[in-house]
Amino acid sequence: MREEMLKSVLSELNGTSADIQASAVISTDGLVMASILSSEMDEDRVGAMAAAMLSLGERTSQELGRGELEQVLVKGELGYVLMTHAGPNTVVTTVTTASAKLGLIFLDVKRAAEAISKIM
Repeated sequence: MREEMLKSVLSELNGTSADIQASAVISTDGLVMASILSSEMDEDRVGAMAAAMLSLGERTSQELGRGELEQVLVKGELGYVLMTHAGPNTVVTTVTTASAKLGLIFLDVKRAAEAISKIM
């Protein structure tokens, strides 16, 4: 039941922009709770990488006096990976194209994160 609700939020998020290629709801320890990923993405690897990036991001944010971590943004040649907290132990991870308008993506992801945190 909860997984269906999470998938519904992800489906709505993916539908907000053609630039969003994949998304997932992941626990901070790397467990994928729901995802809409492309066929070449391995769910377990996505979860493990997200957990590692979050851990490093949290440590960096605290060590450099930036407060609580809100987001991790990775920019690659072919696009972005955005991880945003959705409650205390959950993160929504979004994969976009290089041409994505980040302001709009941030807004859509923030809305999805709020919906996800209510489900969790």
